[in-house]
Amino acid sequence: MAKKKIAVLFGGQSSEHIVSCMSAANVIELIDTDQYELLLIGITEDGHWLKADSLEDVRQGTWKDSLTEAVISPDATQKCVILNDGVKITTVKIDAAFPVLHGPYGEDGTVQGLFELAQIPYVGCGVLSSAVSMDKLYTKIIVDDLGIRQADYVPVMSWRMRDDMDGTVRRIEDKFSYPVFIKPSNAGSSRGVSKAENREELIAGLKEAARHDRKILVEEMLCGHEIECAVLGGGQKPVLSSGVGEILAAAEFYDFEAKYFNEESRTVINPKLPEGSAEQVKKAAEKIFNAVDGYGLSRVDFFVTREGEVIFNEINTMPGFTAISMYPMLWEAEGVSKKELINRLISLAFERNFG
Repeated sequence: MAKKKIAVLFGGQSSEHIVSCMSAANVIELIDTDQYELLLIGITEDGHWLKADSLEDVRQGTWKDSLTEAVISPDATQKCVILNDGVKITTVKIDAAFPVLHGPYGEDGTVQGLFELAQIPYVGCGVLSSAVSMDKLYTKIIVDDLGIRQADYVPVMSWRMRDDMDGTVRRIEDKFSYPVFIKPSNAGSSRGVSKAENREELIAGLKEAARHDRKILVEEMLCGHEIECAVLGGGQKPVLSSGVGEILAAAEFYDFEAKYFNEESRTVINPKLPEGSAEQVKKAAEKIFNAVDGYGLSRVDFFVTREGEVIFNEINTMPGFTAISMYPMLWEAEGVSKKELINRLISLAFERNFG
């Protein structure tokens, strides 16, 4: 039987470009090449789509020197990648796509919309779930109706903040005491996230968040265990949740540097939590995944207080697959190897129904 061809997309235009490349290298290594033939497509930070020749190119970053452009055609009758090496243009049929893309222009429904147009099966959540889960503000609006506790927040529009910073600050200070957290609504891997202990830090944090998105959330400070839960399934497959893991950040909070570049940050699988809270996390993770119409995979993040209260933080529809990423580690603890996990995700892609 001929191998099915899978296009693996990585890189991208978001501030999580480097994380995507790190994740993709691990995913590519884990895909069963006895079953699948791979076509590697890297997207530069300025949006240029290029064919990568090997896993080593992805690991070393030398794919950016490629002279072959590689773009997916939206034509549903073709289901192909168009290759242009500057001399000739060729097309390569593909059977599925694996978008190992984090953040805007990859995890937010944009690329998923391209796959839907082309009628190409793909790994991960669909257009709606990707879009609303990427946007923390709209995720909160959905979760508000589920009866699941989440951090209280003040939404801030960057244009309004620029027109009236004093009014914006007063609105936040009328709602919360310091410290507060500032987050871009549409950024992942804690890009643009900061903690403010006073007005000066709040203003600086708002300006930094506005560099990443036009919508910003200012949230109340929560104390507790930072807990993550992995979800797998959807469609005809039952939605399964893993055990839970805890983040022990080396920094004051789990920012981008602490996540990926501080070796003192640690993760603990199945940590000791107040009685019953781990099961509450699992149920809430499944409920939120279903509420956003999730499919394939997501990682759902919570806080668990000392008293055992479970508080939703955010959902990630394409969680990291780096060497330290929680999502694959949580499933390994359930007896699902990383290789088997990738295989299941690809199988779910082929089970996706269009229309």
